[in-house]
Amino acid sequence: MELLDTMLRRRSVRKYAPEKVEKDKLETILKAGLTSASGRGIRPWELIVVEDPETLQKLAGCREPEKNMLAGAGAAIAVIADPEKSSTWVEDCSIVMANMHLMADHLGLGSCWVQCRMRTAHNGQSTEDYVRCILGYPENMKIEAILSVGSLAGHPDPYNEEDLRMDKVHYETY
Repeated sequence: MELLDTMLRRRSVRKYAPEKVEKDKLETILKAGLTSASGRGIRPWELIVVEDPETLQKLAGCREPEKNMLAGAGAAIAVIADPEKSSTWVEDCSIVMANMHLMADHLGLGSCWVQCRMRTAHNGQSTEDYVRCILGYPENMKIEAILSVGSLAGHPDPYNEEDLRMDKVHYETY
């Protein structure tokens, strides 16, 4: 499969079949994240894998309104970083998320990016504090996002090349 085909097929999936994510597929998704480009090769990120259904249910409250795709997922991967290590930590974590999102689809799984940085949990608490209480990461670490991952209950239609907004591309000047 060509890389562009994978990119065209990749869609956010918010509903999953009630199956666990196979360990080898989860490990491949993590490897895709760990191969990500990083400003000056610093790699300020850390990944927290969650497979426990009770913890996934709790994480669903990390945003207002609740993100039920986390409750129904077979796994979730929180991407956190130490902002003191790199001024590009947000971009670096976003690349990790994008790589894992693409790999999940390539492996026939669904995934959805749950933005956490600068968001509010269902209880009015910051998403940062809410998720930190559940996952126990240190105060110096900041969360960018959580990727929900699961077996497909269905897949949205892929994009077509004809759907691409080429009018958004400018050459030489705007």
